[in-house]
Amino acid sequence: MAVEAFKVRGGKKLKGILEVEGAKNAALPIFIATLIERGTYILNNVPDLMDIRTLTKLLESLGLSIEKLDKNSYKVVNSGLKSLEASYDLVKKMRASFLVMGPMLAHCGRARVSLPGGCAIGARPVDLHLKGFEALGVEIEIDHGYVEGKVSSGVKLKGNKIVLDFPSVGATENIIMAAVRAEGVTIIENAAREPEIDDLCHFLNKMGAKIEGIGGGRLEITGVEKLTPCEYTVMADRIVAGTFIIAAVMFDGEIEVKGVNPECLESFLMKLSEMGVTYEINDGIFKVTSKLKDLKPVKVTTMPYPGFPTDLQSPMMTLMCLVKGSSEIKETIFENRFMHVPELNRMGCDISTEGNMAVVNGIENFSSAKVMASDLRAGASLILAALKAEGESVVNRIYHVDRGYEKLELRLKAIGADIERVKEEI
Repeated sequence: MAVEAFKVRGGKKLKGILEVEGAKNAALPIFIATLIERGTYILNNVPDLMDIRTLTKLLESLGLSIEKLDKNSYKVVNSGLKSLEASYDLVKKMRASFLVMGPMLAHCGRARVSLPGGCAIGARPVDLHLKGFEALGVEIEIDHGYVEGKVSSGVKLKGNKIVLDFPSVGATENIIMAAVRAEGVTIIENAAREPEIDDLCHFLNKMGAKIEGIGGGRLEITGVEKLTPCEYTVMADRIVAGTFIIAAVMFDGEIEVKGVNPECLESFLMKLSEMGVTYEINDGIFKVTSKLKDLKPVKVTTMPYPGFPTDLQSPMMTLMCLVKGSSEIKETIFENRFMHVPELNRMGCDISTEGNMAVVNGIENFSSAKVMASDLRAGASLILAALKAEGESVVNRIYHVDRGYEKLELRLKAIGADIERVKEEI
């Protein structure tokens, strides 16, 4: 079977500007939120990614009309939902698809959604979503891999207090989208605090929703009768920004990163400072002023936002490999998030893992090898290593990378990388 791969001839000097695209994890729920209310929406700064294309197919299957206006802008027309079923064929490709349930319940009090798919980085059950919906008065049935939710006929969603067992991003977003049209007040305690959730809330508030406490762990949502569709610009992607910043550190500041919002990356930037990275940010342009050889090892623990993001754990590990001494990573979010470790070790790294701990002993440089991406961020970490390694590396299964980085090879080529997309037999 042939799969797409990146062939990278590393060791080249990289110099230039990498621009951060719109945030995938903000664009997806904002797109989905257009299900709630009829009318016409314009969404700007949407990244050009496979996940967005998958989602547009799903939304079209439910009855939305979607037109791409240019590379990063879309027109979405909701003339009422024609189907209340999100099928397995579409949902299995992407976990975020499960987020259609909340808006469909808000739109018409019914939904039938397949249980989700996505990256293989551990169990991400939807039970918190369902507990939230039940608290709003939804009757839930699970049957043959589908979740069916309905509100009794003639009854509306009712606001309630919901305490999440864990600050789940997906559950927080799904409950918010259902609650904006519920009668009365919904309070979500222990809500996830990711900036992408803030972006969704700002979008909904621009439509006339009443969401208070944005950015904190307690959200108060007063239901409204009607929302008004609007035009909205999606925030920049903080994980792409973090990945590009690591590239800038690895290449001694010859790469600049445009479109960085430091407020969304505080814990990550603090950890870089602890390593000895110095930098300046002017008008959203990030420039490294330190040298890779001067950096010190650090300990990182991934945490829900505002802690260190799990999505930057694997790119951070690649950087740690080039830092003298012994660094540590403790992964507390996903149980299978060290699947890139054997692949980095194939590239000459010295990384050992035990349970959710990884110890990274610094090396001089990566060696070129044939490796395989196990998930989206793992793919990014291997590409960073391949760019630094002398000789030719091949990174297989890059469909993962295409899910989260817009035309990555073209942007790397523009700053001097020798990277091309090829077909590989596996």
